[in-house]
Amino acid sequence: MTSWTITPEPPDSPAATALWRAYYTAVSDRWYLLHENRRTDPAELEREIAARTGSELAPPTGRLLIARYEGEPAGSAGVRLLGPGTAELTRVFVAEGRRGLGGAALLVAAAEDAARALGAARMVLDTRSDLVEARALYARLGYTETERHNDDVYAEHWFRKELVNRPAGPPGSGAAHVRSRTARR
Repeated sequence: MTSWTITPEPPDSPAATALWRAYYTAVSDRWYLLHENRRTDPAELEREIAARTGSELAPPTGRLLIARYEGEPAGSAGVRLLGPGTAELTRVFVAEGRRGLGGAALLVAAAEDAARALGAARMVLDTRSDLVEARALYARLGYTETERHNDDVYAEHWFRKELVNRPAGPPGSGAAHVRSRTARR
């Protein structure tokens, strides 16, 4: 029997740092291969990874969630408040060898719980056209395509979901359904 466990972690934890590198490498290489028939320049990759620390995903206005599959870091999702009642879902990633095992849906559900705990009533996100798997996941999870909500130059699709209230843990904990979410496959 195998399982997923999802917990909040600081953006600079070793697991978070390694997953951020894997995520950024994957999405950047995919874009460059599609548009310029090459992988990301290593110097650019290092510069961008270092510049985007994920500090906006730290409490009190954000959360970074790390998914572990059989105890090993295998995915991440971030939430940050954009304004009163609105949170943004970002950095949803599952390592290549762990895709198709249900982790992405669990990460998004945990991120929605974290957003509720932060006071959000809706979640927004953006993605690119070439990330068809992500767009399909968000649609399957009840996100609807909507108008542009940011000026990200790489964003081509914007989604939104109204978050239904669910029971929460201790006030301000952000951990009711996030601290330990396990699925067995």
